Amino acid sequence: MRSPGAGRTVLHVDMDAFFVSVELRRRPELRGKPVVVGGTGPRGVVAAASYEARRYGVFSAMPGAIARRLCPDAIFLSGDHELYSQVSRDVHRIFDEVTPEVEPLALDEAFLDVTGSLRLLGEGVVIGQYLRDRVQSELDLSCSVGVAPNKFIAKLASVAAKPKALPSGVIPGAGVFEVRPGEELAFLHPLPVQKLWGVGPATLERLQRLGVGTVGDLNALGEQTLVAALGKASGRHLYALSRAEDDRAVETERATKSIGHEETFARDLHDLADLRTEIVRLSDAVAARLRASGLGARTLTLKVRFAGFVTITRSTTLPSGIATADAIQRAVGPLLDRIDPTPGVRLLGVHASNFAEPAEQLQFDDLFAAAGAASPAPAAADWTDASAAIDAIRERFGSTAIGPASTVSANRSGLRLVRRGAQQWGPDHDAPA
Repeated sequence: MRSPGAGRTVLHVDMDAFFVSVELRRRPELRGKPVVVGGTGPRGVVAAASYEARRYGVFSAMPGAIARRLCPDAIFLSGDHELYSQVSRDVHRIFDEVTPEVEPLALDEAFLDVTGSLRLLGEGVVIGQYLRDRVQSELDLSCSVGVAPNKFIAKLASVAAKPKALPSGVIPGAGVFEVRPGEELAFLHPLPVQKLWGVGPATLERLQRLGVGTVGDLNALGEQTLVAALGKASGRHLYALSRAEDDRAVETERATKSIGHEETFARDLHDLADLRTEIVRLSDAVAARLRASGLGARTLTLKVRFAGFVTITRSTTLPSGIATADAIQRAVGPLLDRIDPTPGVRLLGVHASNFAEPAEQLQFDDLFAAAGAASPAPAAADWTDASAAIDAIRERFGSTAIGPASTVSANRSGLRLVRRGAQQWGPDHDAPA
């Protein structure tokens, strides 16, 4: 990882309408039409919208119902997270061939420090265009590239490079946009102040009361005034950004902080028994990812969103790391039992964090089991071996080859397992309750 400092050339590469563009590779007849990817059911959320759909005000994270009202002719497609992950790996393979200093931000974007590649490949703009050409020719996808001396300006530059969706039509973008050293303030100061990281609705309202509309306006206030108005941390942070100061290095390794799954239900659940069945599915998925990462979790968090969109979380911390579905259920179950589902549960989630080496220990119930006495569940040690066998079966025969009995679908058509990212945009029309 390169130390931050002067003389760097940083690229921010952002795929254009990534999920939609991947779908159009297998549905080329939809090119040029308003296409929306995400959950297709009444509770679905927009994951991505084509630029043709954006002309009508459709954007990511918007409820699907609103998107349909804004653009009645939009074509809605279910998201395919597994496919997008595979294509993302193909994209990042191209990045890695340009520089080893790549910081993935999401499936569709990354920072690249190409300072060490300038002598071999040319200046930043040349490398940016080289990346665009390779992504287009090899993957039939497009991306926009911002080039700048630091990460903050590079990200803003990539936005300037993108196509623009206006009510009158889609205007092609530059593809690559560079902010050269010494030109940062001329580029930055005319921008709306909400372009700065850390300016949310509440901060924006306070700044507007001070007469701030642009980054230049904010910079003119001075650091002391901003600290007095926003507090020391926020005031200093925003003032530094208004001066285009960003010393953060491109981080090639980012530690996993949490692993989790959550699911929005097609219909609200009101029965604890139904919620316990969903916890089995979610715990199985979280445990599988923990084992695949070689991690154990000490902290388990239950997330519940009720019908009225009120969301609560409840957590428990264990003395050692766990990585089996049974152990996760044991930890989360008591948290669920203290929840009143009467109002209706819209979303349920299980998240693992506070990672440590997996070291599940016997509990009192496990000791009774070892002695032959009645026990409410098998011993944790037995589940460690069984989980390894489950992983081996799934590796050889596929993820749906084995799973908890309670995940068998009502029509016995197969296991209703949780797939990573499969339901992050809400349930589809045909999703089970």
